[in-house]
Amino acid sequence: MSKTLQDIREELGECRRCELCETRTTIVFGVGNPTTQVMFIGEAPGKQEDLGAEPFIGAAGKLLNELLGIAGLKRSEVYIANVLKCRPPHNADPLPHQIEACTPFLREQVRSISPVVLVTLGRFATQFILRTDQGISQLRGRIQITGRFSVLPIYHPAAAIYDRAKLPVLEQDFALLGALVAKRREELGLS
Repeated sequence: MSKTLQDIREELGECRRCELCETRTTIVFGVGNPTTQVMFIGEAPGKQEDLGAEPFIGAAGKLLNELLGIAGLKRSEVYIANVLKCRPPHNADPLPHQIEACTPFLREQVRSISPVVLVTLGRFATQFILRTDQGISQLRGRIQITGRFSVLPIYHPAAAIYDRAKLPVLEQDFALLGALVAKRREELGLS
């Protein structure tokens, strides 16, 4: 039997499993619908998320909310978590030992929620979920099957903030997500 999200959060406690505990303001566990069919996994909290204790509430989060509309989804309908639960200083890339410390909790979150579709946002989430070294540019926009999950790698929304040329690609991938979700709902008799 899988643990509840509350059980997992209690097990995480005031985590001190890596040095990120020294510089974080708060642990950013995850937020959203615990019975959703769609789970988003990002890289790590940024400054706004560290202050607000919720994933994707800064500029990338505002863009994510808009992109969800393209997929026919609302933020309240999905669950959002990150590979890392604490903000790396200066938004540095997650280090292997930090990922190793956090991912048992992410695995438990995925088990608890049991989504049909996992959307990986950016390189680190995609490489972790798909167990690959391939970059996000090679994998994005192509549905992968991992176990019982349909996995859709997508650029992190922050990528379009820094490179506006990626916005149409993100919009295209979120339209694909909408089609995938509609198809899965139909297959499950939920449409």
